[in-house]
Amino acid sequence: MKLGDRLRAALSSPAAEPPLEGDLPELRARADVAAAVLIAVTERPEPGVILTVRREHMRTHAGQIAFPGGRLDPGEAAIAAALREAQEEILLDPGEVVVVGEIEPYRTVTGYIVTPVIGVISPDLPLEPHEHEVADWFEAPLDFLLDPANQQRRSALFQGVERHYYEIVWNGRRIWGATAAMIVNLSRRLQWS
Repeated sequence: MKLGDRLRAALSSPAAEPPLEGDLPELRARADVAAAVLIAVTERPEPGVILTVRREHMRTHAGQIAFPGGRLDPGEAAIAAALREAQEEILLDPGEVVVVGEIEPYRTVTGYIVTPVIGVISPDLPLEPHEHEVADWFEAPLDFLLDPANQQRRSALFQGVERHYYEIVWNGRRIWGATAAMIVNLSRRLQWS
């Protein structure tokens, strides 16, 4: 079975557990800016996922690992925004992406309602980071990211209250916060094995 068909079939099944809705219960209700990210999965015998490293000077989430993505333009759908942002951030040609579907939106502490869009791409495309937004990009193994054993629940004090978040460490790279939570949600939807 082709990867896209396998992903579509997995997305059509109910989630193993309810999805994570957002970062902080008291703040996620105030999230009101529509955004989308592209979870680009490489068509390989052992598929990978494309992730970016944000530049250190960025106003929000500086230096963090993220999916390519951003806010929707007026009248724009989530899929179109995810593809546009991936092209802007890593020069991923939208024509190279076979869109598989979307998973549940995730509400961030910064006020975004983020729709993750899943797409399949050919391996080894000539991706290039946007010089002002993206410091680097890399491909992490899908199996590793989706394995619940690698999705560690952590806690930290935020505004004087203990908060919980997920963290995935792969090859010395720390994936956490909203990106890790969306991976957890994808894992719950796909039930990958």
